[in-house]
Amino acid sequence: MSFIIKNIASVKERIRAAAENSGRNPNEIKLLLATKTVSAEKILIALQAGECLIGENKVQELKEKFEILKTIPHQTHFIGHLQTNKIKEVIKYADCIQSVDRLELAEKLQKRLEFENRTLDVFIQVNTSYEESKFAISPENALTFAQHIKQLDRLNIKGLMTIGLFSAETEKVRKCFQLLRNIQVQMLEKDLPVHELSMGMSNDLETAIEEGATIIRVGTAIFGKRPYPDSYYSNDNK
Repeated sequence: MSFIIKNIASVKERIRAAAENSGRNPNEIKLLLATKTVSAEKILIALQAGECLIGENKVQELKEKFEILKTIPHQTHFIGHLQTNKIKEVIKYADCIQSVDRLELAEKLQKRLEFENRTLDVFIQVNTSYEESKFAISPENALTFAQHIKQLDRLNIKGLMTIGLFSAETEKVRKCFQLLRNIQVQMLEKDLPVHELSMGMSNDLETAIEEGATIIRVGTAIFGKRPYPDSYYSNDNK
């Protein structure tokens, strides 16, 4: 399992180099380990090495790994598509939901959190690639959507999340990240607290950092290829 430690070091070096090339401080950028289909034992190795932020795509995996992983302090973000009937379960185990993408979900989260008398950090997921297969709010509706969510006092808006176009053409991917950054600027001008940008994965993290990412979601480059094809997941984070 030592390859996990080596891969983390390699990814962190990529982050450092990309940040410095962009005139940014590498410490501004957090590494989130995207852990879908990754065993709790492998995740533990990363946590024991000092990593403290993981992201799960599936509610069932979130539940199954919780007991083993809770022995080491860390934060868990839910980064997959969230069905409203899974809200009660997710908020038991996740510290943050990065995939708030529709008003129905936001309002039901609000009601459940009111019932439990607590709050939760959230990110708004934006479909910057305009792909119909992706669950996310459209860029054109993102500002209005964020203004609605700001009225829900149990949801703490922390930032924006996007999954860039899965393409070998860097400039096409870059446009997705630039669009999210532009939306962030518009929202900040409207006093919406979207200070974090969660974007960039194994194949495109350098481009994301160049365009302002503060959280990079990396799975494959650390844990290796997943046992399932990408199409198995409707909201993929590699």
